[in-house]
Amino acid sequence: MLLSLGAAMLRAGSTASRTREWIELLAAKLGFEASVSLSFDSIAVSVRRPGEATTAVREVGPPAVNAARIGALEHLAGAVGPGLTAHGLAADLAHIESGRPQYSGPQITAAIAIASAAFAFLNGGSAVEMTAAAIGGGAGQALRAWFARRHVNQFGVAAACAIAASGVYLVTATLAAHLGLAVARLPAGFIASVLFLVPGFPLVAGLFDLLHNQTTAAVGRLAYGVMLLLAVAFGLSVVVAVAGIELARQPPLVLAYPVTLLWRAVASFLAASAFAILFNSVRWTVLAAGAVAIAANGLRLVLQDMGMILAPATFFGALAVGLIALLVHRWLDVPRIAIVVPAIVIMVPGFYAFEMIVLFNRGQVLEAVQASAACGFAVGALAMGLAAARLVGPGWKRNGVC
Repeated sequence: MLLSLGAAMLRAGSTASRTREWIELLAAKLGFEASVSLSFDSIAVSVRRPGEATTAVREVGPPAVNAARIGALEHLAGAVGPGLTAHGLAADLAHIESGRPQYSGPQITAAIAIASAAFAFLNGGSAVEMTAAAIGGGAGQALRAWFARRHVNQFGVAAACAIAASGVYLVTATLAAHLGLAVARLPAGFIASVLFLVPGFPLVAGLFDLLHNQTTAAVGRLAYGVMLLLAVAFGLSVVVAVAGIELARQPPLVLAYPVTLLWRAVASFLAASAFAILFNSVRWTVLAAGAVAIAANGLRLVLQDMGMILAPATFFGALAVGLIALLVHRWLDVPRIAIVVPAIVIMVPGFYAFEMIVLFNRGQVLEAVQASAACGFAVGALAMGLAAARLVGPGWKRNGVC
């Protein structure tokens, strides 16, 4: 029972630290003391009580992301009471894992299309680039769903979807240019069309595990996330090489500042909500993640407007995510990670990460090092912001960061 619960939680994307807490809690309810060892792809549990002791090991299975399932599993573990049999718990676990997704494939594709348009705006794209990014992102997500139903290797899927999304974006932007529509900010939408492929859930969960000294699981999860990121960058590099795209960061659109703040809030809400839908979060969690993103990402961007550089602005944004999510999580009674990750993902410096790899691939070492430094400091700021929220937030250490 303990192994099945732990494996189901890890398969759904839960952190190793939170999974350990729930296994130990369930073991205590069943009258055992438990020792748990977790890695990215396996789980070992030793249980003991007077006169008895045993150890069991099992594989976790293919990784995925399912925030609603994490919540259901946590509620199941928390609701276990006296008299529960192994057969009953196994039946409950099977019922949870066989549950239907919260959203259909077309709904997820539409959400990713909207998120891609929002990313294009936040990266400085105009209406034409936003539209092209939406079409490219939607096409990439539709292809990823098609591959997922056929259980194709995830790394190959990531590369293929990056080629498809960015390629469709270029075709759409080229057609728009032929129709007389100005496409002056091509890189903004080009990168935005593939940002939905950034493996935010495993990367953020890996950071959480590092904060809780779950090093073995964290390293495996981070390695998995980095490999996915490299696969996406490879696909993007193919399109860049074929089309001769110049990756250059774009200045923001010139709008009245109140209008800019308003559209930033809308874009942040839509992008974070779309990621929450992609992660199969329940509907209240989707709205909560969007609301948290409005406050936290808005704070980060305003700080940058005031002259603060990327890393410290990202730190304060991540700190805001952690503290607000602590309150919202208690109010909605949902896994904290389901609120934190969508709001954090839109702060991940995907542009710098892709730019770094593409520039290294071109042999432009100096520019690549500059991009990698910006990316590394921003990612580190995300981790430090979440760590600071863990220390500042009351009860965080007791309840777990996610």
